[in-house]
Amino acid sequence: MPASEFQLIERYFSRLGAERADVPLGAGDDCALLQVPEGKLLAVSIDTLVEGTHFLPGADAESLGHKALAVNLSDLAAMGAEPAWVTLALTLPRVDEAWIEAFCRGFAALASRYQVQLVGGDTTRGPLSISVQAHGFVEPGQALRRDAAKPGDLIYVTGTLGDAGLALLAASGRYDAGDQRVVLQRRLDRPEPRIEVAQALRDLATGAIDISDGLLSDLGHICDKSGVGATIRQAAIPLSEPVAAYLQTTGDWSIPLAAGDDYELCLIIPAARQARVEAVGQRLEVPLSLIGRIEAGSGISCTDEAGNPIALVQGGYDHFSAP
Repeated sequence: MPASEFQLIERYFSRLGAERADVPLGAGDDCALLQVPEGKLLAVSIDTLVEGTHFLPGADAESLGHKALAVNLSDLAAMGAEPAWVTLALTLPRVDEAWIEAFCRGFAALASRYQVQLVGGDTTRGPLSISVQAHGFVEPGQALRRDAAKPGDLIYVTGTLGDAGLALLAASGRYDAGDQRVVLQRRLDRPEPRIEVAQALRDLATGAIDISDGLLSDLGHICDKSGVGATIRQAAIPLSEPVAAYLQTTGDWSIPLAAGDDYELCLIIPAARQARVEAVGQRLEVPLSLIGRIEAGSGISCTDEAGNPIALVQGGYDHFSAP
């Protein structure tokens, strides 16, 4: 006989993740009771993953558990916030305890790494959908906002761009990634939130955004909020070997510039702090690439190695744009 909703909650979700001292009452009551540390601001973000929109039907449940939490921790990283608590709303087409157990395994492994506790949520029946709300702490005045970029600031990104987009292209049968397909698929299924580097750069960066909808789209949000423009150098965009090989064959820059789902960070750094920022990247062994500069004006332009302008691809994922 299938477990009831309340049996599922008790069995799989009531003690998921780390146990934190700032949670007087966690999952299992009408509300959680949470203690925000004195002198800290509470940062809150929510994301939803829907089957058929954000992941393919039949996607690996353990990877979904990881990704559902990772994309929210990535938002906290982009604000320079320390992760603390999450809630989970899970809509399931049916009770499949093997699927739920695998999902919770992926979720709990990442939650334990970052000392995150699940403090509440909801389970219901319907098309598969996963909503996670994440909460974290940041010192007043230290949040990495989108509206603080100034002309002359440097633009950095972590990691490499385009891997997740190329994985989607391969999964749809539009590109043969060969023996790199497994590596690319892991980048899509199990993004790593850049918590450590965001914490280390919180006193050096003035702004940040996580690259979820594509570099051009997300950098565009910073430019719009700050009332500035930006110039990026195409040759400076960090690429993995499979993405570089794809570009050499196709010349399709939409993958690293606009495909999204990388969950790397785009960071805004005052030029005087460049050496200190790059030292942090070396210490943490996190690739940090200087890709451009904030400019007066508006919009984003792109240049080749000689400084000549390049026409940009149309950027970014939008749920409600025309296909």
